[in-house]
Amino acid sequence: MPKLIRLYIMQVLVGFGLSAAMVGLLLWANVANLWHLVTHSQAGLLAVFLLWLFNGIVFGGVQFAIRIMMMAQDDDEPRGGRRVPMATLQPIPVKAEATRQQRQLRLPTR
Repeated sequence: MPKLIRLYIMQVLVGFGLSAAMVGLLLWANVANLWHLVTHSQAGLLAVFLLWLFNGIVFGGVQFAIRIMMMAQDDDEPRGGRRVPMATLQPIPVKAEATRQQRQLRLPTR
């Protein structure tokens, strides 16, 4: 079996294990009265199974993604090109004077 497939299967199993732990904690802590809903409904076991299944799919995918990203090699050589200093822009005050017509113009008030 290829190493990547083996890695994927292992991470999916870890994800489903985490999902089982999370669903167990949700039921134990009775979050949103979940324990009562599961035990007093005919579809309670189906709901727990689906909660475990869908969380397992998500957790397995996240586990695999984290594992793949952790496999990246660190580059010791510098990257990013040359660091050329940039000129910093500084505001300059500019004097603006109104003409005679602009001073005489009055806007209507409300």
